[in-house]
Amino acid sequence: MQGTVDGFSYGLVTPLVAYFMACLGGALGLRCTTRSMLVAQSWRPGWLALGSAAIGSGIWTMHFVAMMGFTVRGTPIHYDKAMTFASLAVAIIMVGIGIFIVGYKGARGTALFTGGTITGLGIASMHYLGMASMSLDGKLEYNTVTVGISVVIAMGAATAALWAAGQIRGFLWSVGASLVMGLAVSGMHYTGMAALRVHLHGTAEPATGDSPATLLAPMLIGPLAFLLLAGVVVMFDPLMVMGKPTVAPAEHKPGVPAHIHVRHSARRLRFRPRRTVEHRGSRTPQNR
Repeated sequence: MQGTVDGFSYGLVTPLVAYFMACLGGALGLRCTTRSMLVAQSWRPGWLALGSAAIGSGIWTMHFVAMMGFTVRGTPIHYDKAMTFASLAVAIIMVGIGIFIVGYKGARGTALFTGGTITGLGIASMHYLGMASMSLDGKLEYNTVTVGISVVIAMGAATAALWAAGQIRGFLWSVGASLVMGLAVSGMHYTGMAALRVHLHGTAEPATGDSPATLLAPMLIGPLAFLLLAGVVVMFDPLMVMGKPTVAPAEHKPGVPAHIHVRHSARRLRFRPRRTVEHRGSRTPQNR
């Protein structure tokens, strides 16, 4: 029996909150990735790790907030807690691999394509692993073509986000990029949900696992607390907000400030002896 699927049982509340979470995680992750390219090598892994965790947490929270509005008529939905949080680990790890590639190799060419592909596959893997954690009196089936489209959307969104992290320095441009990234991630989610079909067994056996309401508390307390903490780090780093490089130019051109200072000093020393020599030379014949 075909089950009636409703992904908007709470109206626009869950899609809008989910979109906001995707934008928040994307904004923090992009700023951390951008900051990693402007600091010394010793600080870069920390910023990249923070960016990976922010993006992964934001995407994971977006997914399960959106799933709060997902219902199937005729059967309750439960979630396996271990698999649910395993999807969070997959998201952070795979996103981290892509971000570290771009962070050390640059947001261009092969590095950008490889990092974007791995990050996009991480987003898609998190989504479908989270879907696999559902337990209900039925069987989930997917349309292969629509699933492929959702994976392509995830890869394209990830590549564009990593490119923005490497190219965009201004704060407002980063906010715009995060809004686009949140829209792409939400679009990937609902495209994947459009590929879903549920065939009910009709056995009326109770499903095992936790209900969405039971998962809501750790889902909000854990990742949201981390996102707020990452937001505090961003707010108290004015150089990252402004997007101005500080340490990196000194690494590439360490002698520029000293060289400029020496040139000006040399000019001053050169002009003064000339004036003194010419002035004395003009008076010597007159005195004789």
